Amino acid sequence: MKNFFILLLTAAFTLTIPDQALCQNEVNKSGTSAAQFLKIGIGARAMALGGAIVAGVDDIYSLYWNPAGITQLSQATMATVYTQWFADVTHQYIGVAVPAGRSSVVGLHAIFVNMDPMEVTTIKDPHGTGEYYDASDLALGMTYAARMTDLFAVGVTGKFIQQSIYNESASTFAFDVGTQLAIPYRGIRLGMHFSNFGGKLQLDGRDLIREYDMNPNNTLNVGVETRLRTQPWELPVNFRVGLAMDLIGTGESLVQSDRNRITMYLDGNHPSDAPENASIGLEYSFNKLMIIRSGYRFNHDVQKLFYGVGLYTPLPGSDLNVDYALASFGELDYIHVFSASITLSR
Repeated sequence: MKNFFILLLTAAFTLTIPDQALCQNEVNKSGTSAAQFLKIGIGARAMALGGAIVAGVDDIYSLYWNPAGITQLSQATMATVYTQWFADVTHQYIGVAVPAGRSSVVGLHAIFVNMDPMEVTTIKDPHGTGEYYDASDLALGMTYAARMTDLFAVGVTGKFIQQSIYNESASTFAFDVGTQLAIPYRGIRLGMHFSNFGGKLQLDGRDLIREYDMNPNNTLNVGVETRLRTQPWELPVNFRVGLAMDLIGTGESLVQSDRNRITMYLDGNHPSDAPENASIGLEYSFNKLMIIRSGYRFNHDVQKLFYGVGLYTPLPGSDLNVDYALASFGELDYIHVFSASITLSR
């Protein structure tokens, strides 16, 4: 049995590292899906780990990374995340989860992406017409997760997705499904998450209305009101599988320690609009109060190194978690992620 789990761990690690030769021969699918904001990670903890969290996520941010993870919450929890993205774009998240029984939890979350207004320009007025427009994205999700056994949990999220720019908008529905399995050997956990499976986004709005003259040679006929038809776009579907293992800590960790804990995370991703990629993360916790994290992404254009810290603070009647992450995006500079969650204590 011991040799079997060692082999399983080795195989999982090997499968998360993409075959570079294969990736080089893949067709580049960048730009073939809409709602790219759905690919922006939620929460400073997960971002600091390079997104390698699907098997080990056990907090309110599970609503995004793996809905099965919210079954680890025993009390009502809420969280907020603020990220200053590139080009004056803001990315915000609000989530809440409440136990619905001895083994089930329900949750709600919302993701908002906004940009500063920009002036409208035309061929006639290249320096601006005096009018302004903006663009925004929205995702609203409802999650139900249940622990089927002491070792296995499953969660499902249904969500409404909308993108708007100027006077046009597109919306659709999608769902996520995730599972987590705890293996009773060395604290190994396995996770799976299938996200953004649903309809297509197709822009529509008043700016697409045009007048069409079916017979230009007849001066007596009246033009007909028509509508330009835009192309529908797929959502960025992604399949994520991962592994988490406690290297140092209590229970079945490789090395026993009451005060110190080090956890390793491995994730492999199969997106519908990009090459396969993988992530690895390490998380160190001292006395469950101070946490230091780092992560790295393989086979990604600009996202490589990630760092972060976290603080756990017990308060009267509640527990507060504050996290910060610094993400390196190469020539695009750094991204700072701030997140905070509060849990009602028993």
